[in-house]
Amino acid sequence: MDSVAARDFWNSRYDRQDYLFGETPNAFLAAQIARLQPGMTALAVADGEGRNGVWLAEQGLAVTTTDIAPRAVEKALALAERRGVTLDAQVADFETWGWPQGAFDVVVAVFIQFAPPPQRDRLFERMKAAVKPGGLVLLQGYRPEQIAYGTGGPGQVENLYTEALLRDAFADFDILHLKSHDSDVSEGAGHSGRSALIDLIARRP
Repeated sequence: MDSVAARDFWNSRYDRQDYLFGETPNAFLAAQIARLQPGMTALAVADGEGRNGVWLAEQGLAVTTTDIAPRAVEKALALAERRGVTLDAQVADFETWGWPQGAFDVVVAVFIQFAPPPQRDRLFERMKAAVKPGGLVLLQGYRPEQIAYGTGGPGQVENLYTEALLRDAFADFDILHLKSHDSDVSEGAGHSGRSALIDLIARRP
């Protein structure tokens, strides 16, 4: 899917009154609250309607949130206003966006599995380069077993993550946590039900 098609696809998915993936943060992200401190800088990659970026801002972080869909960014800003926090919310195609280098204490990537393998490799490299030395990547995605559950995520098995794939992709980082698990997800209409998940916490040396 090219950039224009991707923008149009996600714009149409987000063009609804409610929030497709809900307004509360991803459970894996919320569980990392002890790793976060007010004043930290955070980047939420492909953050959709902003649920994760807004939650990070509520914890006192300075948050940049991005998405390819202008409608999603509008909704993220509306959610932030309702919650009384501010976001640097940017419409961004990750292939052409000017990624800041070594700028963030935390880079958050939750269910960003729109990217097929060659794109994914570039995306991971740009995410890693955006992290400050000592900073963290917090990532959650679906494993190939998710196809059978059918409760969210892409239908392309090659877009899904395995432990070996993530261990290899983040081999130059210190992997603090890497876990596969099947859990119940309740994140709006978009992600709902038993899901095959994988969590990664990696620190830039």
